[in-house]
Amino acid sequence: MSCGKGRYGSCVCDAVQQILDAQEAVEDRCPTSCFENLLSPANTLGDTVPFVLTGKKGELFKAFGNVGGFSDDNLCFETIFFRVEKLRGCCATLSLLRAYDSTGDTINVCSPCDRDLYGLERTNFCMEVDLDCFCAIQCLTPQLVDRALDVQQRRKHHH
Repeated sequence: MSCGKGRYGSCVCDAVQQILDAQEAVEDRCPTSCFENLLSPANTLGDTVPFVLTGKKGELFKAFGNVGGFSDDNLCFETIFFRVEKLRGCCATLSLLRAYDSTGDTINVCSPCDRDLYGLERTNFCMEVDLDCFCAIQCLTPQLVDRALDVQQRRKHHH
């Protein structure tokens, strides 16, 4: 059986649609959403369900943000973590999530299990993807996004 559209459509498209619905329900503060549990309680988990995508050969999909270093900390970064912003059929606009370590520094990770990964941050870097090109999607805990840094670590790092 190959990836892509089977008899029931694309499961990756369907999953991304559900993530988008859940995020929008939180943003709209809709208390009766069917997807409320994914991002509940809304006041502590924010409005982002981070996820990774797997290609047809089993590789994690990656993208690059801040190429040329024109914004923020001037660091170009590579990421495997995404947030859905818009969905039109199976064409999605994804924003790149920047990975950071326990001191808040940008890091490039090749695996969600990377020991240095502490948290993820939304960025303004986006890309268009055809979701039919992916075989799998794995959602990660919303608690990774904007995870607060340990105050002691931050003091040590900046002084």
